[in-house]
Amino acid sequence: MWQGRFITAWREGRWEYVGRARNIHAAVILAVDDGHVLLVEQYRMPLKAQCLELPAGLVGDETEGEAIETAAARELEEETGYRPAHIELLGRFASSPGMVSETFTLVRATGLEKVGDGGGDGHEDIIVHRVPLAEVPAFVDAKRAKGCAMDVKLLLLLGSAYLQA
Repeated sequence: MWQGRFITAWREGRWEYVGRARNIHAAVILAVDDGHVLLVEQYRMPLKAQCLELPAGLVGDETEGEAIETAAARELEEETGYRPAHIELLGRFASSPGMVSETFTLVRATGLEKVGDGGGDGHEDIIVHRVPLAEVPAFVDAKRAKGCAMDVKLLLLLGSAYLQA
């Protein structure tokens, strides 16, 4: 139906869905350092709001054939200012399979070294949060109360708190 630089829209029968153009996919980074998780907050145009997320970035958007580990390490440093010693692939997941063909690879970043301030590239204006794991549910609640949107991938960190009766 339509293709832009990063997104393609398709119609197949009665299904309409969107996905990434040019075989681009995303790496989502679980970065835990000394009992703290790195989260990022940035304005997301589709939501018209700030959004709290795990760090993430596109793989292959500028360099065809880019390794997931390379992209994840680059994006983590760019967004958070932390450089990982190791990137471990944890698996591929579908973002919203009822309407989006996009998938992402979840990675774990370890051996983190603070090498900069982060904040993303010139137009991203990313806020970095280093949150104690035990305080993630309260941190999320406080951000939500201030109108911040929550990325679904945060459920990875909230699962045990939500499963408790």
